[in-house]
Amino acid sequence: MPLADESDLRYQDWVRSRREYVAEKSGGRLGYVHVPDMVSTGWAQLHRDLRLAADREGIVVDVRFNGGGHTSQLVIARLAARVAGWGLNRHYDRPNSYPDRAPRGPVVLVTNEYAGSDGDIVNAAAQALGVGPVVGVRTWGGVIGIDGRFDLVDGTGITQPRYGLWLDGKGFDVENYGVDPDIEVRHTPADYFSDVDPQLEAGMAEAFRLLEETPAAAPPALPEPRVRRRP
Repeated sequence: MPLADESDLRYQDWVRSRREYVAEKSGGRLGYVHVPDMVSTGWAQLHRDLRLAADREGIVVDVRFNGGGHTSQLVIARLAARVAGWGLNRHYDRPNSYPDRAPRGPVVLVTNEYAGSDGDIVNAAAQALGVGPVVGVRTWGGVIGIDGRFDLVDGTGITQPRYGLWLDGKGFDVENYGVDPDIEVRHTPADYFSDVDPQLEAGMAEAFRLLEETPAAAPPALPEPRVRRRP
């Protein structure tokens, strides 16, 4: 079926390339997800890869180019979940974690200067809540939301700044500044045409460092069967 434009195809191809990059460079130990925005499309995109990414020892969460929205609270809640148990079910090929799709190990966020609004906030929240370190460069810095306030007779719309936000550890200072990463790694224009993604490389290195400190959660061995015999 012909599409109106090819942007969605190019985007999914880029996500595929980053997913395969992380899988290859990490030897399959780390999962990868990209969150393009904080609306329904980004929420759906997160879950496309989270099912498989959560099976890995750690997850690299790519929020570069995140266009913002209003679902960062949902995203952070998913990433902050920790494995508290395991479901071992007959006819299933592997155990499933409880909560479902909770990260087994470290979560590392990768961000850049094109992540803004709720894309700023998700990084600040990850730092404040201890979800995981942020790798990359300072984010865009625009978190005050607007509302359409008046419409003029010529059709012009006037917006009004309305939704300010105070963030733990940042105060009101994310606006007009952004969120500083825990590990700064710059991505030059030439890197877009290179076979190496330095920000993902640094994110994977940090995930492996954290895994050395705390190994990923693993399902328990099955107990010996309990056989009841007649006295």
